[in-house]
Amino acid sequence: MSKKITIAIDGFSSTGKSTVAKRLAKELNYVYVDTGAMYRAVTLYMMRKVFVSDGSFDEEAIIRHLPFINLKFHFNEDLGFGEMYLNAENVEKEIRYMEVSNQVSKVAAVPQVRKMLVEQQKEMGKDKGVIMDGRDIGTVVFPDAELKIFMTASTEERATRRFDELKSRGDEVEYEEVLKNVKDRDFVDSTREDSPLRKAEDAVEIDTSGISVEEVYQKMLHLAKDRIDS
Repeated sequence: MSKKITIAIDGFSSTGKSTVAKRLAKELNYVYVDTGAMYRAVTLYMMRKVFVSDGSFDEEAIIRHLPFINLKFHFNEDLGFGEMYLNAENVEKEIRYMEVSNQVSKVAAVPQVRKMLVEQQKEMGKDKGVIMDGRDIGTVVFPDAELKIFMTASTEERATRRFDELKSRGDEVEYEEVLKNVKDRDFVDSTREDSPLRKAEDAVEIDTSGISVEEVYQKMLHLAKDRIDS
């Protein structure tokens, strides 16, 4: 039996992290954890409570309500990955809406939010055999991961991918709105005081600009098998 390792995938939004990570997890029979879904679910909860919106941000209320949040991934065999449940409600679709995307980086910058979710993420991956993607997996959650990957792509290409994804789902969005969201999230994620988005020193960088999902997947599969066999 081959050894189990931890694979940490970090990078900017819409670089293809989740798409490739899900496929890689299936190939290796590993657990896949989308940490972005966790931050989105917390954001959705706070939006429903009107603690965060375009015009307001009540950090004290956000912190006060964290104990009332229960997050679980429930595996969906048809989809092949775990769907996010917020307090026993399936919110997998709702957390992907543009309204949530516009607020998630602000909520994710709250240190108490990060502390709570990082603790849960560490627990999820304690037995290895896990592929986790996010913004601080290789730097904070699993700094000793056997394989760290940092994914990037041009801002315009990432905005185009996100725009096409939203339109294919039937969402009414404008490209300029999506582009602004990508730029805003990049800025907040990279400049927050607590666990900013950055490439770990020992991470392998993959620029997905202009290359296919299949090419990215094959690169990552090769890296994963090399680490598992070494």
